Amino acid sequence: MTKMIILLVILVIVTAVFVFKVLSRKKIYPPQSIVIDPLKITIQDIDRMEDGTGFVEYLYRLFLAMGYSDAYKTKGGRNFGSDLVFTDGEGVRNVVQAKCYSYPVGLEAVQEIYSSMRYYRAKKSMVISSNQYTSACEELASYNAVRLHSRSDLIEIINFFKSGQIDKAKDILESEPRIILESWDNKVIKKDFKVEKRWVVKK
Repeated sequence: MTKMIILLVILVIVTAVFVFKVLSRKKIYPPQSIVIDPLKITIQDIDRMEDGTGFVEYLYRLFLAMGYSDAYKTKGGRNFGSDLVFTDGEGVRNVVQAKCYSYPVGLEAVQEIYSSMRYYRAKKSMVISSNQYTSACEELASYNAVRLHSRSDLIEIINFFKSGQIDKAKDILESEPRIILESWDNKVIKKDFKVEKRWVVKK
């Protein structure tokens, strides 16, 4: 009888621990069964998204709600560097890469989104991040006319959208990129003489 009570107590404790762990487990945000409502999502919700798919889904829903009716998500595993495609107010096709990072975005984001433009027949490209960008990323984007939307831009877009000021949100989204126009005549290119020497020897 005593053994039976001890076993029963152990069973109850194990069950309680299991239930506690299941209930306290951090959920992947957002659950697949729930449709994201851009009016309810905050920047804090975006920070809690555990992977990029939730952020892409949010931006897709946001774009549709802002009136970009032709916006679509690209195929996840084979997107050629772009997560979203939409046509802006001037009728120009844009490709978008979404970066939901807890650290600054590097220059590979610019390389990927810029190279995807021809595949999607787009004339403009942008990266939208929940964080900031490295200086190398900003410099490469400026030379290639890639628009970088940082965390502060994203917050502004969200706030204008939620307050019903859709045009202001669109103005930020469609704003022109920072461009570096530098003449190649005065550009000093560092040569790697060791590589050139090896190439001559191989010939």
